[in-house]
Amino acid sequence: MPELPEVEATRRSFADAIAGARILSVSLGKPLRWPLGCAPQDLVGRRVLQVRRRGKYLLLDLSQGLLLLHLGMSGSLRFAPHSPQAPGLPAAGAHEHFDLVTSQGTLRLHDPRRFGAVVAVSGEDDPRARKLLDGLGMEPLDPTSFTWARFAAGLQARRAPIKTVLLAGKLVVGVGNIYASEVLFASRIHPATPACDISTVKARRLFTAIGQVMAQAVELGGTTLRDFSNALGVNGHFQHAAQVYGRAGQACHACSQPIQLLRQGQRSSYYCPRCQKTP
Repeated sequence: MPELPEVEATRRSFADAIAGARILSVSLGKPLRWPLGCAPQDLVGRRVLQVRRRGKYLLLDLSQGLLLLHLGMSGSLRFAPHSPQAPGLPAAGAHEHFDLVTSQGTLRLHDPRRFGAVVAVSGEDDPRARKLLDGLGMEPLDPTSFTWARFAAGLQARRAPIKTVLLAGKLVVGVGNIYASEVLFASRIHPATPACDISTVKARRLFTAIGQVMAQAVELGGTTLRDFSNALGVNGHFQHAAQVYGRAGQACHACSQPIQLLRQGQRSSYYCPRCQKTP
């Protein structure tokens, strides 16, 4: 599933190219997770002002209204600028479900499992937008949102294992399975430790690690384990920087102990048994 770094890398790869573009046509494929919410032709003529991100949602601000895009479990975006040097996109296939054709290029959503969505709303105050966005936690890349005071208070209020708390997205958004394992290793915290039992020293390390790891992942273009690439078709490289994720049985880079695999619910947690002591 694309997580925050992959979504942010995707945003950065086409945001400048589509800014200011006028929508020429909109094509829909098979139904996605939620309906578009308007007739496709209603979007024609509007301009794309900018592309923002909230959690794992991309927000396309239009001259009238807003488009919310979510990549779901297997979705990806492609952007083909209008240029004599650019090959353009091929004809839409069975897994292409949304084409936004603009004066500056075409943005396409590819989603084999169709858990993604494109929703047209009047703005962030629209009830449909609030239902999707209001429950999201702090943005780890935004220092005005991600503050130590809020983070520390959030940990103290939660008794669930810290890995579960991070994945839930209610305290801080976007720290998916790969990145949760990485930030917990950097903080020397066992993934099963109850959030409220984490010491202030370790909580401070965790707070810092979340910001650093997420920023590093974005700069490396996200993680490509199978088929993720940004809107220009460029793969991510964070997988080569991972310290524990996907390394079960291999030596810890810090202490040489074999990395262990722990099942927590339906998710795999990777950790070092020496660097991250059992709570």
